[in-house]
Amino acid sequence: MTFFENHRDRFARAESSCRRLTVAPAVLGGIALAALLGITVAEVFWRYVLNDSLLWIEDVSTMSLAVVVAAAIAHGAREGSHVCVNLIARVAGRRVTRITDAAARLLGVAATTIAAYALFVHGSCGLPCGAVTGSVSIPHTPFYYALGASVAIYGLLLASQLLLGLAVWNGEDPNEPDE
Repeated sequence: MTFFENHRDRFARAESSCRRLTVAPAVLGGIALAALLGITVAEVFWRYVLNDSLLWIEDVSTMSLAVVVAAAIAHGAREGSHVCVNLIARVAGRRVTRITDAAARLLGVAATTIAAYALFVHGSCGLPCGAVTGSVSIPHTPFYYALGASVAIYGLLLASQLLLGLAVWNGEDPNEPDE
């Protein structure tokens, strides 16, 4: 048995823990979506009934959409709802997809690490860099951090799936998409 096979249960628990990390962004995304709905209803009322548009509506809508997107990244990673083309499995079979799955997950971990780092670094600049909305000057910093945290959670989930995939190299990968 290899090192990975010996620790399969640990890797499965780690993946389960990473999946639980996606719950908080999903809840925040649901709250942001409800707020966006309320904001939209208020703007429609003010614009068409009172004949006066709210000045802050675009800024608040944009920032709440950033939270919804951050939630979608983490929740989509958990549910496997991101785009997937499973052509290699049909053509080459499981032997080849073991390698391509590992390579894709490794590249995904690298990409999410770089993206999360960039979001945290850029978000930390904040007001000195002019990272505020146009009308009411809502700072972008917490929204960059929300996106960075969500991408980091996605990267952790990919890393745990990579390790679990290596642990079940000769068996059935629980994270492999259905054909």
